[in-house]
Amino acid sequence: MATRATSARSRHKRWLRLTGQSVVMVTLGAGLVAFVGTGKEVHLTVDGAGRTVQTYGGTVAEALAKADVHVGAEDEVSPALDSPVTDGSTITVSHAHPVDLLLDGSGTTIHTTGETVGDLVVELGVAGAARVSVPLDTKLVTLSDRITVLTEKDVTVVVDGKTSTHTTLVAWLPELLDELGLTLGADDRLSIPASSAVVDGLGLKITRVVKGATVTEKESMTFPVTERDDATLLLGEREVDVEGVDGERTRTFAVDSVDGREVSRRLVQETVTREPVAAVVRVGSLDPAAKAAEEAEAREAEEAAAREAEAASAGQKQSGGAAAAPASAAGPAPAGGPWAALAQCESGGNWSIDSGNGYYGGLQFSRSSWIGAGGGQYAPLPNQATPEQQIATAEVLRQSGGWGHWPSCARKLGLL
Repeated sequence: MATRATSARSRHKRWLRLTGQSVVMVTLGAGLVAFVGTGKEVHLTVDGAGRTVQTYGGTVAEALAKADVHVGAEDEVSPALDSPVTDGSTITVSHAHPVDLLLDGSGTTIHTTGETVGDLVVELGVAGAARVSVPLDTKLVTLSDRITVLTEKDVTVVVDGKTSTHTTLVAWLPELLDELGLTLGADDRLSIPASSAVVDGLGLKITRVVKGATVTEKESMTFPVTERDDATLLLGEREVDVEGVDGERTRTFAVDSVDGREVSRRLVQETVTREPVAAVVRVGSLDPAAKAAEEAEAREAEEAAAREAEAASAGQKQSGGAAAAPASAAGPAPAGGPWAALAQCESGGNWSIDSGNGYYGGLQFSRSSWIGAGGGQYAPLPNQATPEQQIATAEVLRQSGGWGHWPSCARKLGLL
């Protein structure tokens, strides 16, 4: 019985083992069928190179991972990484290339999926008006140097009183000034910093500043007027003895200006190039009434002289003798007396002086007063007569106007 029981247990264990193996085999077979049944054929193009791959992934990302294709954030993948993959799907991958770019003077690195420089320029949106440092058909993968791209910009410039608009491709302000042929003076001012980048729509004003420019000007100097009292002229009458002449001076200034408008100046030098000549004017002080009396006395004296001359002529004829010779025109001055003192004050005692200012002789007669007092009977001018004849004529003047005919010296001598 024991042997039979043991044999039965052995058969039972073998059956269980065979049954378990069968279950495992069935399960593995079913899994293999399921695995083979989900495999897909995908057409993959990476950077223009195509191939067909087998994948069992359910999404584009899984298919690319299975194909050992790595993608970054800048790369382009179509369809999207989370899109489902079916048998016969097409996946396109374009890896982005880093490009060292100098765009309008500013350095940057751009990742692009374009193949050529032309593709990059189009991507930047400046294809129609850009200046590029390398040919547009250059392959990006062959580049080792930086690409320089200059875009077209419109700028407005105000300078020297004029406003103009320019289109330029330069990147920096100094380049723009060179392009426009504008030279800045040492003190000129810019409305923006000199290191500014040139951008579209830029406005620039240049203020011209000139400091210390030399300006030389000539100015007239008005002549002075010297007035002299003249008792032979009526009160208020004026006669010019010496014509005045204006002088001239040259003045040099240091001038500061802004945009051609003077804002300040300072005198740095002044030179008189021609001295003015003073005018000399005689101003009358003779009272009209006294003048009338003087003229009346002069007429009477002339008439008396004429009568005396007639009488002398008649006496000479009666006596048959020759007339006495005229006295010397320039004899010695009478000694002492007020007339000698007056002559000393008026002319330094020189009875034959012609001072050149319209006054003559020791007592400084004017021609009109000499003739008016009857001096013409002795000589045409006082300085041509003897001192006695000059005193005789002066006595006629004194009788009509007193010592006031010689106001200054008469006061000094106490005669007034």
